[in-house]
Amino acid sequence: MELILKYFPNLTEKQIEQFTQLQELYTFWNAQINVISRKDTDQFYERHVLHSLGIPKIMEFKPGSKVLDIGTGGGFPGIPLAILFPETDFLLVDSIGKKIKVVKEVAQALDLTNVRATHERAENINEKFDFIVSRAVTAMPKFIGWTKGKFLKENKNEFKNGILYLKGGDLAEEMATVKKAIQYFDLPNYFEEDFFETKKVVYVRN
Repeated sequence: MELILKYFPNLTEKQIEQFTQLQELYTFWNAQINVISRKDTDQFYERHVLHSLGIPKIMEFKPGSKVLDIGTGGGFPGIPLAILFPETDFLLVDSIGKKIKVVKEVAQALDLTNVRATHERAENINEKFDFIVSRAVTAMPKFIGWTKGKFLKENKNEFKNGILYLKGGDLAEEMATVKKAIQYFDLPNYFEEDFFETKKVVYVRN
């Protein structure tokens, strides 16, 4: 938890309480339904929570924004983002039902009233959003296909509506076929831990 406060020192008491509860909740649920790698549990705050919070180091969501988290797994990046932005509405989606069960239980335990979760394939979501977020669920060209027709027309945030994608490694080959405007933000510019050495937030404008 000290790690989160190191980079986000202005959290409210409620947010600190919610972030503090995360490890216990995920330890409990992970023992029943494997939603995060066992080897990552010791570095839970670094590899899951802080990694998710790479997105708000790039751009903060304005109140009233709508965000879709595709392939959320156990709730990343959606749950940490929902704690940080209580006035933003989040829909967390995964095609694996037991993972969504964990998301719902965690959101309920934290009293996250700005979170909805549904067991569904991304292509079948019929709502529109300001931003779509994800954490390396598939190659970007395929992911962009899943997001087609899911963006609101009006822009209310600092960036124009689009994708904010957490990804690591060399992306040149993967992104070569993407014809949209792309920006890369290297997370080592924001976080000093070794884990983030090759990690990026990729912004793809709709």
